[in-house]
Amino acid sequence: MVFIPGFGSDQSVWHPVARAFFADFRVVLLDNAGTGSYLHESFQQSHYLNMTAYADDVLEICAELKAKQIILVGHSMGSMISVLAANKQASLIDKLILIGASPRYLNDGDYFGGFTQHDLDELYTAITLNFDNWLDGFAKLAMGSSHEPSLAEKFADAIRGIPRAQMLTALCAIFQTDHRADVEKIDTPTLLIQAKDDVFVPFAVAQYLHKSIRGSSLNIIDADGHLPHVSAPQKVIDAIAGFV
Repeated sequence: MVFIPGFGSDQSVWHPVARAFFADFRVVLLDNAGTGSYLHESFQQSHYLNMTAYADDVLEICAELKAKQIILVGHSMGSMISVLAANKQASLIDKLILIGASPRYLNDGDYFGGFTQHDLDELYTAITLNFDNWLDGFAKLAMGSSHEPSLAEKFADAIRGIPRAQMLTALCAIFQTDHRADVEKIDTPTLLIQAKDDVFVPFAVAQYLHKSIRGSSLNIIDADGHLPHVSAPQKVIDAIAGFV
């Protein structure tokens, strides 16, 4: 099982969930480029303008470990990285588990991703002009209102450690890309895990993915916030265990 974190998180975010599978699986935890233990100096802005480079990194790690029959578990940004990796090396990937996934955050005609371009422009401006206030609000929204403040504070601290230019590059790679065509190519057994109340990924997006990915399963868990693997790890463990 290879666990891929979302924006602002490093591999430690998976510890509560991943340890439940140590006995039955070879578990691999990794950091996306530019976060965690990955040297910030190695993050090349021009290389990580979209998710493809991150997917290539995951496949390179899997090749180095000679991993086969892989279950990719991705959260948010990590979900689309998983989708791209599965499309590139379908023979290596046995299953996909996508948590809080969105193929496109921007609204587009009848597609409701939850954000307008004006929303995103305001986000980029807030990061540039008033970072601390933006980060405090973003972390609280992401974690959900019903959880311990320390969870949001820890998430904010992780984001604060990312150089600002790298953060904006990663956010643009997330928010300005469209992976709807990529999810339609998936032919791998897929579990979609969606928190009941996720401010960043509307339920309509989970339904869209469920419809677009052939044979996928959709598990709506009783949790709020965009990081249920942090705020409600046992519910995520139960959902994964029922699928693998």
